[in-house]
Amino acid sequence: MSRYINRKMIESGIKVADYNIYQADKIWSRYSNDKVHIGEELASVIRTLSKALPLSKTMRALSIGSSAEPQFRILETAFKGGLYLLDVERAVLDIVKERIQRQKTGHVKTILGDYKKVFLNPGRSENFLNARLDGIKTDLITLHHSFYYCEETMWSSLFDNLYRNILAPTGAMHAVLMTAEDDNQYTTTWLYNHFVGKFFGHRNNQDLLKFKKELEKIPLFKKAQVLSRTDHVQFFTADFEKFMAVIWMVLLHPVVHNYSPAQREEITEFVYKKFWREKRPLMQAQDHLVVYRGIDFKGLI
Repeated sequence: MSRYINRKMIESGIKVADYNIYQADKIWSRYSNDKVHIGEELASVIRTLSKALPLSKTMRALSIGSSAEPQFRILETAFKGGLYLLDVERAVLDIVKERIQRQKTGHVKTILGDYKKVFLNPGRSENFLNARLDGIKTDLITLHHSFYYCEETMWSSLFDNLYRNILAPTGAMHAVLMTAEDDNQYTTTWLYNHFVGKFFGHRNNQDLLKFKKELEKIPLFKKAQVLSRTDHVQFFTADFEKFMAVIWMVLLHPVVHNYSPAQREEITEFVYKKFWREKRPLMQAQDHLVVYRGIDFKGLI
């Protein structure tokens, strides 16, 4: 292949900046091992919950912002008492609705809405419980890559309302997010900090590990078990358009940052030369945060 820039490839990479998040996330899910890692941690959380709760109990879960993602199948089978999928994208929920009807999984419910508008307000959180969750608190709440669209200054209020008003007395909350700092130029974190910093003067300050330390200082979570870990995933596809669709998702275009045509071209050329032409995978370090409530871990051993 020529070492020079292929203009047609660059144009195709710019064009897919208009992909919606769901399309890009499907590509990411197919060609990365992100969902595998999330599924493994999720299975561990469910195993802990199952051991802490009576065998006769049918568990309930609320999934925020990851309705049609692969971990849906784990959640659907484990939470027969009710699986509630809250998402801001109608198209994603429509896919799930079709699956519910086709596979006759009536315990799965879809809810269209912006979680920030609901769970940043105590009154709305309580109303959501009664109107949408049948007045019964859930044993698990997941926020898998959902925090990108919520400012970190709001996280404490969000967790406070979810913990008080939605989570059952014995339950868990599981959040996953890209690591905030990374010096490796082949990572999603570095790309985000580099281009968002260059064009918008902003850096990624959404740090789950830092947030863990903040939660541990809040009286409400004093008796909770707050755990964290970091794992690493990678992504690559030989289709440049698909590769770039994921890059635009990582750079939060256009939902959060709307790059100009010139900026889009610069980003696409960089990715073409740095990653795709060299057949280098895009790496991602990502953090898991799990908050367990009402579970005696000594009793589980």
